[in-house]
This record gives sequence, structure tokens and C-alpha cells, in this order.
Amino acid sequence: MSNTAHPTPSREPPSRAPLTLDDLLTLGAPALRAIMDAARPLDLDDLAGRVYLGVDLSLPKPLTRLLWKTFRKTFYRDPTTGAVRGWNVRMEQTGVGGARVPKRGRDGAPITFGHYVVRDGATLRWPSGYQCAHYLDYGVAGNARTDPARFACTPLVAVNEGSSALLLGWEIMRVGPRLMPLPLYWALQADGPLDGVVEPPRRPQV
Repeated sequence: MSNTAHPTPSREPPSRAPLTLDDLLTLGAPALRAIMDAARPLDLDDLAGRVYLGVDLSLPKPLTRLLWKTFRKTFYRDPTTGAVRGWNVRMEQTGVGGARVPKRGRDGAPITFGHYVVRDGATLRWPSGYQCAHYLDYGVAGNARTDPARFACTPLVAVNEGSSALLLGWEIMRVGPRLMPLPLYWALQADGPLDGVVEPPRRPQV
């Protein structure tokens, strides 16, 4: 019998390389939910002043053809309120690796919609006992009454600890007093500095 001592198994989880956008594109809803459950908080100071490439991770291909696969999200520190807010920008559908070209209206300005404010996730009772540090609140951000985005309150987490380069969002909708989770997830990848500020259609409530 060998007298060689065997090392004691480590109780620490194995180190893993940071996840990438390509990794997220291969994951199903359960794995994406597991990342959400890790709930790594956002660094709001690092977030403010950036734009992000948004990539849908869940819609079937026929729906992405009708709607979109990619979009843009922005983050801006409002000097009046101190809150971090932002808006969505419609993009030409050039693919995840394609040129970043905003869709423009007749006036030549980028088409924007779905304004939001980053808020404290501890203030809401989330479905199934979920907990998060931050979420995007579309209901108080001054969206038009005709914009269905105003019913959304979407948790948003950093995918990799200590980095704001890659974020993950989960669609949750307000239905009366309840919060209804949807099996829809999207990624945000840092895509440069913010180059302009867009005001919401109505006065925000915060």
C-alpha cells in the first residue's frame, strides 16, 4: 500500500475565467437565471456616462426578425436629481458583430424609447424570493402613456464581479400590484462613452 499522502479536497469553488457575451449567447434560461441569482451589484459611478450594446438572449428567431436582436442602452447621471437614468435606442440590425448604426427618424435624430431610472432593488418584493441590488424602473422615468415599456421593472446585474463591461437583464413586468417574471433575458456589453442626452416625453416622477 502506498504511503503517499493525498491532498485534502478544497472547499473553495474553482476559479473561473470571466464570462463573455459569446458565453451568454450559448446559455439557456436556467443558466441565465443562475447568473441573475448571483446578483452582483452595479457600480453606478462606473455605469454613468456609458452606452451599451444590447443583445437579446431569449426571443425566438422569427420574433427577432420582427422586432430586433440588438439595441442600445444608455446611462446618464442626472445633475438635477443625482439619479442614474437612461433610454433605449433602436439600431439598424447589422448583427451582434456588425456596425453600430442607430435608426433615425424623419428629423434625422436617433429613435429613442423606453426611458428608465436605476433604482434600489431592495425596495420591491420580487417573485420567488429573488433579491437584487438594482433594477431599471420604467414606470417613473417619464415615458409616454402609450409606451408599453412603462410597465417594466427589470433587474440588472454585473455578470463578472468587479466589472461593468458586461451586464445581464431580466424582463419583469408590473401587472397591477403584482410583478410578473418573463423568461426573457438580454445582455449589455460596454460600447463607448455617451455622446448626448435625451429627455423623456414627460416629466419623471423621481
